Amino acid sequence: MMPEAIGVDMDRSDWLSIGQVAQRAGVAPSALRYYESLGLIASDRTCGNRRRYRRAVLRRIAVIRAAQRVGLSLEDIGKALLSVPAEAAPTRKQWTRMSAQWRPVIDQRIADLQKVRDELTGCIGCGCLSLRQCRLYNPADQLGVDGSGSRRLFPD
Repeated sequence: MMPEAIGVDMDRSDWLSIGQVAQRAGVAPSALRYYESLGLIASDRTCGNRRRYRRAVLRRIAVIRAAQRVGLSLEDIGKALLSVPAEAAPTRKQWTRMSAQWRPVIDQRIADLQKVRDELTGCIGCGCLSLRQCRLYNPADQLGVDGSGSRRLFPD
């Protein structure tokens, strides 16, 4: 509980409102509430039921945003953050462990994007005229066994 909610006097500079966190972290308050609903961050409540966040939440949000920026899902991020107490920011050691776990996923995404880039020159756009040959949209004509036409765009 918040210090003011339980009657303990604590330096108010240790706590930030949802608006302060949103402004400093560069995210909408609704995003903070969503992160909190997923257990990615935690807040305490005042006597008036207002959210208050510890300053460490700013570093925690920075980790979340960095992970999202490289394409990780909030689910993946949440799994990695399980080893970090909800009210704390990851330590350097914890960050090293998390980023090492994410590296193979990121490497695979990079490889997939490079493959798309390299094979894109043979693509005519939507694939309608080259569906049997399109290595991006229908490798080895896998969809041909299901019938003719655009199987992905208009499935039965």
